[in-house]
Amino acid sequence: MFAFITLLGLAALPALPAAPQIPPRPILTLDQALATANSHQPQLQAAAATSLAAQARSDEALAALRPQVSGIGSYQRATANFVSRPGTLPRQLGSGSGGESSQTFGFYDFGLSASYLLYDFGQARDRWRSAEASFESQRGSERAAASQVRFAVRTAFFQARAARELVTVADDTLANQRKHLEQTQGFVDVGTQPPIALAQAKTAVSNAQVQQINAANGYETAKAQLNQAMGVEQSTDYEIADDTPTPVRSEDGSPDALLDEAIKARPEIAALADQVQSQELLVKALHSAYWPSLGLSTSVTDAGDRVVGGGLTWNASAALQLSIPIYLGGSTGAQIAEGQANLAVVRSQLAIERLQVRLEVEQARLAVVAAKGALSASGDALENARDQLHLAEGRYETGVGSIIELGDAQVALTSAAQQKVQAEYGLAQARAQLVKALGRD
Repeated sequence: MFAFITLLGLAALPALPAAPQIPPRPILTLDQALATANSHQPQLQAAAATSLAAQARSDEALAALRPQVSGIGSYQRATANFVSRPGTLPRQLGSGSGGESSQTFGFYDFGLSASYLLYDFGQARDRWRSAEASFESQRGSERAAASQVRFAVRTAFFQARAARELVTVADDTLANQRKHLEQTQGFVDVGTQPPIALAQAKTAVSNAQVQQINAANGYETAKAQLNQAMGVEQSTDYEIADDTPTPVRSEDGSPDALLDEAIKARPEIAALADQVQSQELLVKALHSAYWPSLGLSTSVTDAGDRVVGGGLTWNASAALQLSIPIYLGGSTGAQIAEGQANLAVVRSQLAIERLQVRLEVEQARLAVVAAKGALSASGDALENARDQLHLAEGRYETGVGSIIELGDAQVALTSAAQQKVQAEYGLAQARAQLVKALGRD
């Protein structure tokens, strides 16, 4: 009867409002992170702007090979007093009176002039080709910057993913320690375990809580670093997707084959090769400065004291100009010496970069091999640690094992789980490094 009345009373009560549901946090995938960096990373924007500047310098150099046309228009108002100079007529013959006047007169001058370089032994053309090669070099540097940004994003993403996995390990460890604490509390209450076992269990729970806090903080910090790698200013209120690095094509191939691919694909190598070509063309252009240059110029003018009423008189002229550098104080030879020295520097940088690429490919390849082995071994260690904890829990439940044995088994499991997370990150990092070393996207 009481249960029936209670049910009736509960039925009569108004329904409680449903608890507000917290929407799930958005999940960020690796592809989304790479796309975000491609759109927002300031390093890429700066590299693109630098390429535009290099292209503009190439266009500036090309202008020397094109006709140059300019127009002028001026109006002058001045006095017309005669000034005697050697070789001129006397004042009285040059002007109607020998006096000076403050009267001013207006004078209009309009003109159009054009010039064109006919031949200079290829100096202007080589300078333009040098600027073009420099532009291509900068484009290679832009691609290198993009490769570095992608590598940074992949590294930060997998760091954040590893940090998320460490949070899971910390949560599992805390849950196990709390379960052990409840179990130990019961044993102490019935007298099958000494009070010190309860103190040890409480300490283990507190340590697990600290590890959980540190892991959560590490996860948020890793996402902040990922934001920086992507070049965005946003909160870390999102989750990292469970993306795993796919095997790199030919990651188990021969070192020589991988190196050949890297030499052909690395943008740093291409950029330095273009710099070498640019400097070679510049030195060639400097050598051409020893030879004459031939140019054509024309002009048309219309000048007079009035714009209307027939006050303007036109004239036209054309000229061929031959410029012969006889002696310029040694500046051309000094410029050639400087250019040759800069060429030697760039060639050395290219050789150094080839050695660096070889080292990066070899390091990345070996890191992948080692990471695969470490991941396999860490997986075995994790399984063994789980078995160890399971056996220790069974012994503890039956009173055969001690709290120390149980705690050691739990520590071993936590350590093995963390080690496996680090091994997974190590493989992801090694593969990201190999992708960059090979010059792939």
